[in-house]
Amino acid sequence: MTFCEDFLNIFVLNRWFLSMITEEFKGGKITVEAAHKLLEKLHIHCSLSHFKDIFKDNDRLNLGRITIEEFRAIYRTVAHREELLEIFNAYSEDRKFIYKKNMINFLTKEQYILDVNDSVVYDIFEKYEPIEEVKKEKKMSLEGFVRYMASSECLIFNTKCDKVYQDMNHPISDYYISSSHNTYLISDQIIGPSDLWGYVSALVKGCRCLEIDCWDGSQNEPVVYHGYTLTSKILFKTVIQSIQKYAFVSSDYPVVLSLENHCSPRQQEVMARNLLSTFGEALLSDVLEDFPDRLPSPEALKFKILVKNKKVGTLKETHDRKGFDKHGQVQDYEEDDSPDPQTSSSETVNAKKSSDNLRTSSSILSVFKKKREKVSLALSDLVIYTKAEKFRSFQYSRQFQQFNEANSIEETEARKLSKLQAPEFVIHTQKFITRIYPDATRTNSSNFNPQEFWNIGCQMVALNFQTPGTPMDLQTGRFLDNGGAGYVLKPKFLRDEKSNFDPNVPPKDDNPFTVTIRLISGIQLLPNFASSSTANAFVIIEVFGVPNDKMKQQTRVIKKNAFNPKWNETFTFVIAVPELALIRFVAESQNLIVGTEFLGQYTLPVLCMNRGYRRVPLYSKEGSSLDPASLFIYVWYIR
Repeated sequence: MTFCEDFLNIFVLNRWFLSMITEEFKGGKITVEAAHKLLEKLHIHCSLSHFKDIFKDNDRLNLGRITIEEFRAIYRTVAHREELLEIFNAYSEDRKFIYKKNMINFLTKEQYILDVNDSVVYDIFEKYEPIEEVKKEKKMSLEGFVRYMASSECLIFNTKCDKVYQDMNHPISDYYISSSHNTYLISDQIIGPSDLWGYVSALVKGCRCLEIDCWDGSQNEPVVYHGYTLTSKILFKTVIQSIQKYAFVSSDYPVVLSLENHCSPRQQEVMARNLLSTFGEALLSDVLEDFPDRLPSPEALKFKILVKNKKVGTLKETHDRKGFDKHGQVQDYEEDDSPDPQTSSSETVNAKKSSDNLRTSSSILSVFKKKREKVSLALSDLVIYTKAEKFRSFQYSRQFQQFNEANSIEETEARKLSKLQAPEFVIHTQKFITRIYPDATRTNSSNFNPQEFWNIGCQMVALNFQTPGTPMDLQTGRFLDNGGAGYVLKPKFLRDEKSNFDPNVPPKDDNPFTVTIRLISGIQLLPNFASSSTANAFVIIEVFGVPNDKMKQQTRVIKKNAFNPKWNETFTFVIAVPELALIRFVAESQNLIVGTEFLGQYTLPVLCMNRGYRRVPLYSKEGSSLDPASLFIYVWYIR
């Protein structure tokens, strides 16, 4: 049987195919490297290691070189997937071409693209149809359809969410802000190295809140490291120089420097000078004219650096001091660790569990001990809208906390509050920026599940960016939204003061969001054919959101096939609060000896999913692309 004679004009196809490959076959046969480059030239992607195994299977004489016909067989194996052929045939009148009216039908009925017109269809034909004769006749061959379905236009992630589309003029407290913990560390919290790469990589990933632990260093140069541990030290000035270089590479929106400041007043003066000289006009050092008594928006703070630190006095006093020489002036800053008389025990921050106390026995302080810290006015006056203020209780905050004061709460205490006083916590985060950071017992830099704190509106949920795993997958997925700007507008019910939202109480909704996913197949789930032929592939689909929405479903196991496993299984998820929900696809392999082996994952907000036939790109544990490894699915929902 001649090549593709069942569905394509053989003369047109052969002429195109031969025109693309004949030059490479002038010597009669080609090597594996040349064959792989030729496949890439045809815009068909296959990992080199996979390709080598497929090449070997088609090299009948085992000479390390193949003929045109053998290459053609490889091309069919990789490009002409059965599931794509079925869709093509369903929308092709003659099983040879898709015409304009067929494509309009496909895009509207299957891909749920509502604004389809002739121009949209012809643009697709122009971009993806490789055969000039077919393109001129304004139709599409299987070759073009394969390329279209593999394109970015058919990814599961909605391109609407791939740009900044949200209103960026709300106060910054109305946004989730991508935040990291101990950003200078690239491994564990005890003996790991401190490295500038921690800041660079976090900023490249869109992080907007960086933590800097500052301590007195030699020669009056402040250093950054994890105090009372064996982690290495780096100079404060080199840290902020690195930040200055990469701050706005991934996003135009403000970067917050969260200082854990343990420096003496003298070295705080050095820090202040370094900040001013490094960032210049980008450093926010005074209130904005339009925002004297309220938090500004991300839009108003574009390309600005904000300092989060302890502060003495009011914003007005700071503003009045501008223009005067503050060098050498020091103020006492009193932090009272005793419980507030109006605070319940469930709201009291447990000083015994504070980070500094757990790092070393020599640093354990008496509980409820009053301490006075010296704060340099030069550094204090650089703190404007992000003053670090100890959290005492929701009642105390309602009565006394100022709009520019931000709280940091350790995860254990925050979790307790979120379970016992969730509505009050939501009200608190409507007014004040709240940062959640990991328990100090996480010495291996493990992470908590950030979703539980996003559910109550916490803006800065700080994770150890260097540690791969589900929490960082959720972090990455959450901030894919809004163009990866690092600021995602919280749902209205987490911003509206009249809202009584409680994530722990299932909402009364007669029309919940229902999403159906048919998991059709997998594409090159492992990087080489040999391991793919022994892997037992399956996929887990998980939903993360409010407690009532958390669920997980799994496909059957496909034995000894991770190259092109086919499941054709359908799953339905009923989601009460889709505005908070993330969906995570995880491909794994079942192994009798080591259990399950991770193959790849992809996480995104539920409301950023495209409908129709879509490709789910897979990423490694560390977050790097595993292209062309992906899943092929069909998504359906009514919104």
